[in-house]
Amino acid sequence: MPFSRIAMGRREEVTHGDALKATLAEFISTLIFVFAGEGSGIAYNNLSGDGDTTASSLIAAALAHGLGLFVAVSVGANISGGHVNPAVTFGAFVGGNITFLRGILYWHGQLLGSIVACLLLKFVTGGMTTGGFAVSGVSVWNALVFEIVMTFGLVYTVYATAIDPKKGAIGTIAPLAIGLIVAANIFVGGVFTGASMNPAVAFGPALVSWNWVNHWIYWVGPLVGAAIAGIVYQLLFINHTHEQLPTTDY
Repeated sequence: MPFSRIAMGRREEVTHGDALKATLAEFISTLIFVFAGEGSGIAYNNLSGDGDTTASSLIAAALAHGLGLFVAVSVGANISGGHVNPAVTFGAFVGGNITFLRGILYWHGQLLGSIVACLLLKFVTGGMTTGGFAVSGVSVWNALVFEIVMTFGLVYTVYATAIDPKKGAIGTIAPLAIGLIVAANIFVGGVFTGASMNPAVAFGPALVSWNWVNHWIYWVGPLVGAAIAGIVYQLLFINHTHEQLPTTDY
């Protein structure tokens, strides 16, 4: 069972050089990602003069977040694993692939990276506020399910392409696959919830703009979806051996 692999970690891990470097990498990667994603929204609204979600704004958001995450995961992969998301870290923890203490360090780096990115955007744009996430056109419970399902898809992709020890050559495209699933999910849920899938991405704008309406959805949904993905993949596909496919079959 995945739960047998869960570990708290040692206290020394909090001050270990490698763990601190990994946390710094998570901070920088999340800053890059949030600055690109939130910045694209500010730029689009400034150009269009319209804060409403339109087809073109949805495309812009999907591209900015997908490409930004592709880069953010890539630059952090060799140092921290390139989580760039508290939900991904939680999913890895539930599957026994990161200790609790190291995960808490990652969360601090990710949340701080998001906050700093939003503060920088507010400064360089002369006080323009970052767009917070909001529920639109559906109930809060529908929005919660949206976030659960979308984050499940994201973390399942992370497991399949980056965490699975039998991933083989497909691991080289993990950052691209992760960026693409986020972009695809924004096309699906962007109109209804903003398609966060990432508590850090929601936390930075909420703190800087001080708008906490329905903010709990963007924590509960991603964490539940990540936990389900971590348990399902670890239990069904990692704990049980399976024959590695030839790379030509991918």
